[in-house]
Amino acid sequence: MKILEVKSLTKQFGKFTAVDNISFSLEEGEILGLLGPNGAGKTTTLQMLLGALTLTSGEISYFGKDLIRNREEILEQVNFSSTYVDLPYRLTVKECLTYISYLYDIADRKKRIEKIVEIFDLSQLFNKHIYSLSAGQKTRVNVAKAMLNFPKILLLDEPTASLDPEVAQFIRMFLLEERDKFKTSVLITSHNMAEVEELCDRVIFINRGKIVADDKPLHLAKSMDISHIELWITSGREKLFNYCREKDLKYQVDSRYLTIDVSEKFIPGFLKDLADRGIDYGEISIAKPTLEDYFLHIAKSGKGQIE
Repeated sequence: MKILEVKSLTKQFGKFTAVDNISFSLEEGEILGLLGPNGAGKTTTLQMLLGALTLTSGEISYFGKDLIRNREEILEQVNFSSTYVDLPYRLTVKECLTYISYLYDIADRKKRIEKIVEIFDLSQLFNKHIYSLSAGQKTRVNVAKAMLNFPKILLLDEPTASLDPEVAQFIRMFLLEERDKFKTSVLITSHNMAEVEELCDRVIFINRGKIVADDKPLHLAKSMDISHIELWITSGREKLFNYCREKDLKYQVDSRYLTIDVSEKFIPGFLKDLADRGIDYGEISIAKPTLEDYFLHIAKSGKGQIE
């Protein structure tokens, strides 16, 4: 069931088109990644989904209802968190959660806040001022704030930025559990492609205001005809450099290791060429293409189709 539907959404600032006639939907219980380079139109799209920016044209509907006509009712069941939006600086965590809770129709606010503090392990931060928190702690409070109304739809902008690996993993597991238990739908932006591959059922790539791809992460990664061969060269290092230049192969040097990008179908011939040229290696690993490869392709070429 479509729980969010966007049709022909456009936003112009003067003559500049930030979002250009995009359409997509979010299913109940789906985690959808909204990805793209900086300036692609992701934040503008999120702001329109919240009703914070007026649409130039198009339609946004939640639960089958138009956002413009039913904004108050809809936002009761939606919430938002962004690493880049600060909470009130001079308030304590307790005060922030308390005052923000009054934006929603919550029957027992005290009990709800206690539950949120327990879930996100905020007891030691509860009476601290926002200005005294680290970047990671602020991010954690921001995500916790977004769960105050137990929303049906979560809009998350870089929810694990600045978090240490352990807390970031907790947030990811929490989102997956919310989806599995309560069919919570999530729209998430992130520059962490490994995180997106772990979390998202589907991803939309947006570039220059247009949607250039909409598919499962694995399918997009597989569309890249490239593999990364990492070698520890024991002899013939300069020969390998010359070979890569001759064949126009992209490579990176990291201490004693070299990583070379080779089309998957050419890997056997590549390894044979190394042997024929007397290039010896002590270790080898071959990594298949990832969503990050696809992201970089779009960022560099501005295209979503693999040529």
